[in-house]
Amino acid sequence: MKVVSMIRLTAGLAGFLLYLEIIYHLSGFGLAGCMPAYTVALIAAWSGIWSLVIGLCRGILKKIIFYAVVWFYTIWAGAQIVYLGIFKQPLLWEGIFRGGQDALTNYWREALAGIWQMLPFLALVVLPGVLLGILMHYFRVKLPDLGVLEVLRLNVVICVGIVGEITVMEIGKTLEADYYEGYSDFYDPLGVARGLGFLPMLQRDTYICMTDGGKELWDGIVARFSREPERSEGQAAQAGAAKPGENPAQEIPPRETDPQSTLPGDAQEATESSGAQEGSGSQGAPPSQEGTQTPDGDLGDGGALENTEPGKHEMKLDFSLLRELSDSEEKLWLADYIEAEEPALENEYTGLFEGYNLIFLTAEGFSPYAVREDLTPTLYRLVNSGFVFENYYVPLWQTSTSDGEYINCTGLIPDRQFSMRKSASNEMPFTLPAFFAREGVDSLAYHNNSLSYYDRYLTHPNLGYDFKGCRLGSLSEEEWGDKIFPMENPDAWPASDLEMLQGTVPEYINKSRFHVYYMTVSGHMNYNFTGNAMAAKNREAVSGLEMSENARAYIACHIELDKALEYLLERLSEAGALEKTVICLSADHYPYGMTKEQYEELAGTSLSQGMDLYRNSLILWNSQMEEEPVVVEKACGPMDLLPTLLNLFGFSYDSRMYAGRDIFSPEEGLVIFNDRSFVTDSVIYNKTEKQMIWLTDENGNFKVPEEEQESYLEQIEQEVKDRYQFSAYVLQTNYYSDILKAQDAS
Repeated sequence: MKVVSMIRLTAGLAGFLLYLEIIYHLSGFGLAGCMPAYTVALIAAWSGIWSLVIGLCRGILKKIIFYAVVWFYTIWAGAQIVYLGIFKQPLLWEGIFRGGQDALTNYWREALAGIWQMLPFLALVVLPGVLLGILMHYFRVKLPDLGVLEVLRLNVVICVGIVGEITVMEIGKTLEADYYEGYSDFYDPLGVARGLGFLPMLQRDTYICMTDGGKELWDGIVARFSREPERSEGQAAQAGAAKPGENPAQEIPPRETDPQSTLPGDAQEATESSGAQEGSGSQGAPPSQEGTQTPDGDLGDGGALENTEPGKHEMKLDFSLLRELSDSEEKLWLADYIEAEEPALENEYTGLFEGYNLIFLTAEGFSPYAVREDLTPTLYRLVNSGFVFENYYVPLWQTSTSDGEYINCTGLIPDRQFSMRKSASNEMPFTLPAFFAREGVDSLAYHNNSLSYYDRYLTHPNLGYDFKGCRLGSLSEEEWGDKIFPMENPDAWPASDLEMLQGTVPEYINKSRFHVYYMTVSGHMNYNFTGNAMAAKNREAVSGLEMSENARAYIACHIELDKALEYLLERLSEAGALEKTVICLSADHYPYGMTKEQYEELAGTSLSQGMDLYRNSLILWNSQMEEEPVVVEKACGPMDLLPTLLNLFGFSYDSRMYAGRDIFSPEEGLVIFNDRSFVTDSVIYNKTEKQMIWLTDENGNFKVPEEEQESYLEQIEQEVKDRYQFSAYVLQTNYYSDILKAQDAS
């Protein structure tokens, strides 16, 4: 009887776990294929382990552990289903411990909507636990007490499961299979959840928390829950980057410039600098890289770089010292990688906006399908003039908005979750505020949400910004009250972008020069007229559209962003600052609060080809370019923003400090996605869907000849891995602190 009871318990647990995996996969990925061998082996091992633990316990403890196991997996599966439905990413331990409080205070509406949406699947998940409880209670089913023989048999089951797991992974390693890479070398939680299941993802994530990420995660938990947030002297002085007037990169030599910088259409007029030295830099013929052109094929005639050797965007570094400072393999790898990288060259657009103001916005949930000449005319104006980017993509990262901000502001690819939070304790000397500080320009940042959300009160000052929110969140008014800007309705959800600008523009509009960063929120999900304040506010404007409520509400939200930008342009014009101000706007992510079908309805077309789901618009605009927009066909993305802006503003910087590249550099474009899919000027590769689209030139020929395509793919895949690794190691090792030492030594 003991053997029968043991088999019944082990088989029952295995069937239960397999059932949860099936429900999870159907809820999140439908009938998409998966690789179940590893999952089956894992389930065998863990079913054996839990059967052994339960069987060795006695009395009431046996039942307690049994029910604890059943309901832990039930709740975990349910939470994963809801979280995946909302955020299109799996829930990780780090997300629970680092972001749990934020989620409860800010995303409860989305959580309720997600639960309602997934209710049928949640009912199926809960069903086995309920039936087991009824079975155990009414039919007096007893859990087995194990003898020596049963213990040995269960150990055999466990060993078979573990050997099965190892075998599947070793085969994957030998074959260089995607599932092996996603599980081990470059952990991709979403890829693991889709291809293997939520149980392998749970196992891998738990292992990370207990090993390389454990101390970091524990430190984050302690810092978050065991102390009252205090305002450090560094934050008060915008520490983490240089203070105003200080040079964050003291040894980067000043760029040789042409004093007669011109803008498109102003070939005969030199631009004037406000509050700094005269504008320098130049632009003559169109950029040399393929795919960049102007409507008339010309772009001024400054030609400062003609017949001269273009300068390099690099600083002097003592690589011998860098290697001496390397106390880990990761740092040694970084030293070798940076030294081997070829610095970007100056180009026709270097210094185009030297001496200008910059207003940089990360727009919540922005997409090109919110841009309509009739309903969002200011967005339409900005998207379709200035620099016009035809192939701009915005990937979705694991921490959605926060990771979107991180890549926009740092030029680095996020490493797993909460990269921005992790960077708060690192040296971050190569951000925009640091470079503006060299010219005595203060950098201000605003967000129409709470000061404490995502720990922005820590992260953004560390980037060099004087950061303000519209609400305190978990912070005390006594300590942080001066970091709140006025808004008419700060508690609305989502809050108004227009009100944010109305409350903040007066703080800087009359300065001789400024750099301002905004994180907007009006475009936040959920997109409906009952729970979204901005959609309800602008409902009348979209009432005539023949679209679903979801699509109309989404556009209504972005009408508020449009109003904010209209107000901004008006105030800049009134202050006489419009011509000397550059506006840059990029999304944090596509509106994942919509289903793919809803998003395609908004787009009016299928988004199933390549990486079309992530196509977006980048605004990079100055009023003097309005009559002569510059069309850029090069593939590019958010990680390219920072080096591109540094080049345009004429800052002396080192291009090797970023994963992104200056969009106007001659090298081929490369956009990297969360699952290591990529887009270049020659190919679109969707790794998850195993879809590859080779691009052709104007003559219909492949840009990469067929006989070279295999080697080209290998080269790009290695480049993707290297840039991922570079970004991760910089964050994990606080490597910029070593760079500063090597820079000083030079």
